[in-house]
Amino acid sequence: MDSIFAPDLWILVTLAAAVFQTGRFMLQKHLATDTLSAGGATFSRFLYSAPFIALLMPLYLGLSGQGLPALGPGFWLYGAMGGTAQIMATVCVVLLFKQRNFAVGITFKKTEVIQTVLMGWIVLGEGVSGAGFAAIALGVVGLLLLSGGAEAKGLRLADLRNRAAGLGIASGFLFAISAVCYRGASLAVVSDDPLLRAGVTLAAVVLMQTLIMAVWLRLREPGQMRRVWAARRVAVWIGLTSMGGSLCWFIAFTLQNAAYVKALGQVELMLSIAASTLFFRERISGREWTGMAVLAVSILMLVLVT
Repeated sequence: MDSIFAPDLWILVTLAAAVFQTGRFMLQKHLATDTLSAGGATFSRFLYSAPFIALLMPLYLGLSGQGLPALGPGFWLYGAMGGTAQIMATVCVVLLFKQRNFAVGITFKKTEVIQTVLMGWIVLGEGVSGAGFAAIALGVVGLLLLSGGAEAKGLRLADLRNRAAGLGIASGFLFAISAVCYRGASLAVVSDDPLLRAGVTLAAVVLMQTLIMAVWLRLREPGQMRRVWAARRVAVWIGLTSMGGSLCWFIAFTLQNAAYVKALGQVELMLSIAASTLFFRERISGREWTGMAVLAVSILMLVLVT
């Protein structure tokens, strides 16, 4: 019986991760539009996920009969670099939501897949096949379509210099950096249990992110922390969906090949379109539909050939 249902578990977990992540970004867009600054909306994610993680870690340690593992060299450096990159990436996405509609913002964020492959090729010399380069080229076409905005005509590299495109590409770049750093931090946790490595890394990173953002808001955005607390009835769900998404992504990657998980994870694009049109009542132009479709195809091609 187990062998029949076990192979499908990664699918359910991946879909849950996409739902959690879409819900979290919807809530952040809502708060950033009506209540908080981009920094405040970002801070709410870390502040309100910390209590859930603090409860979950001791519970898992007790149920598994394990103690806290030793931390190898580089753990805190990798964690701090990844956490800082994720903070900046999230701020970029929230600011992007103020420039363009929700679905376009999420699609721009998805360029992290393309940029991760490019960084691996340029920095690490990792091979990219002809099909991989074709997928990247197709992704650039999709970016040009999206960057021009709803009223643009043709494809122009100059369109990549506008604020929305800059924020979108920057968010993908920073999310790619955070993913690489988180992997480095997780591998520095001395344990054979992948769930424990993920939990320890997540707990340490969220603690650092909460402290970093608290200092930043206190110095640069006085009063914003009070607004984050005042918005707690909504913001607490940001914390819960953030933690749920992170855990589900990691579980999915432990159960199935990363390429298949990333491919199925593109369902987030469809969820973002539904949220944009049904919840935020935003209009998606024909050019934006085309750009999102082209970029989604390029990402799917890329994760399946690399």
